[in-house]
Amino acid sequence: MSIPLHLAVALDGAGWHPAAWREPDARPTELFTAGYWADLAREAETGLLDFLTIEDGLGLQTTGFDPPDDRVDEVRGRLDAVLIAARVAPLTRHVGLVPTTTVTHTEPFHASKAIATLDYVSSGRGGVRVQVSARSHEATHFGRRTIPPISLDDPGALTDLFDEAADYVEVLRRLWDSWEDDAEIRDAATGRFVDRDKLHYIDFAGRFFSVKGPSITPRPPQGQPLVTALAHATIPYRLAARSADVVYVTPSDAGSARAIVDEVRSEQAAAGRGSETLHVFADLVVFLDSDPRTAADRKARLDERAGAEYTSDARIFTGTPAGLADLLREWQAAGLSGFRLRPGSIPADLTAITRGLVPELQRADAFRRAYPAGDDPWAGTLRGLLGLARPANRYAGAAS
Repeated sequence: MSIPLHLAVALDGAGWHPAAWREPDARPTELFTAGYWADLAREAETGLLDFLTIEDGLGLQTTGFDPPDDRVDEVRGRLDAVLIAARVAPLTRHVGLVPTTTVTHTEPFHASKAIATLDYVSSGRGGVRVQVSARSHEATHFGRRTIPPISLDDPGALTDLFDEAADYVEVLRRLWDSWEDDAEIRDAATGRFVDRDKLHYIDFAGRFFSVKGPSITPRPPQGQPLVTALAHATIPYRLAARSADVVYVTPSDAGSARAIVDEVRSEQAAAGRGSETLHVFADLVVFLDSDPRTAADRKARLDERAGAEYTSDARIFTGTPAGLADLLREWQAAGLSGFRLRPGSIPADLTAITRGLVPELQRADAFRRAYPAGDDPWAGTLRGLLGLARPANRYAGAAS
């Protein structure tokens, strides 16, 4: 019997291809509406997916890295990913919701309560994708620091940004733990709403942050919401190994997937987390159709409209859902526990995932046929869906 894999989808506007908004079935006039994102989340849940991620950033989208371009033929502008997730949470029941938060220029105290709130309004299905900002023009939106020009070919130049991100996640986790699970008493007869001895200062003092705590939001339903990160090289692999529950990687084939998994596991062991579960998901951009020629023609048409062939940090798959299912199972054997798929255009490739790929995987006993049901409420949380335990509270039993 096959080992079931985990499956997520990465949502970004009208799709990952920059010309996707011009497709006949796209909904460009609705990109900034709650209904649009609710529909995408419901579709992901129809496909029984583990979770969805929502892209975000601190600057307008741009074709190049830095500075931003002046193109007007591509989608520009976003809604806030955390607020989108909180809005659609009550409209879904099972699928996990993992918005992107840029941890450069923002404060972990604010993010901790926002993601904790998401976990509450989703009944334990919240998470976060942490990302750094190495773009100098994004720093000008805040005026508190400058980011010198950084070459993406020089990963060492990014070390400080990723070390800062690791501290950021540590603060998030400590703040989520700063309330013990039974800190709220809510006893009207005695007039005690909270046990103050079960709220804790975190007293984090590091190179990048000094945070006293406690949080203003009680401990989230999952204890600690899911933390995820995208990584392409050793420095970000190290961040994920130190700080994340799920890391998204970008292999080109099964061989590179195996090598990446080995490096992540080595970094995980070096971080002292060798006994913990760290899921490694491969990212792929997908253009899908029942006829592989139609999928290829659609991508070619989008490339022509964009004026250039679409390229990506992740491998681009163009073909049928059945062909993609074969590829995922092949790569799974390299040590991957799941996949995060980026639909080239929406809705075509999202529905091809939920209504085409998922049935193919189910026929091979490689994916669930229903969300967990029964008396165990933990199974319905995002961490439970991924087989992750509820973290113990590091401050439980400590003196205030």
